[in-house]
Amino acid sequence: MAEDMQAKLEKYRTAPFDARFPNQNQTKNCWSNYMDFHRCQKALDAKGVDNAPCEWYKRVYKSLCPMSWVQKWDDQREEGTFPGKI
Repeated sequence: MAEDMQAKLEKYRTAPFDARFPNQNQTKNCWSNYMDFHRCQKALDAKGVDNAPCEWYKRVYKSLCPMSWVQKWDDQREEGTFPGKI
């Protein structure tokens, strides 16, 4: 399975279509993938497992989200004022 994920990441260009977000506005898709990445990372770190599968979410949110949003959310997480539940 790790080989399949690695192959997908190497071929990755931009976020694929996600049926949960069919509209042009991808704000919710950006937010969901940002949250999914950090939840995945937290869950796998707690188990002591390699968190390489989480990289998919990171690549998707980095291609969808404006970098200013990501920087703001990262700063909020560091300060403890982030509005989402990770």
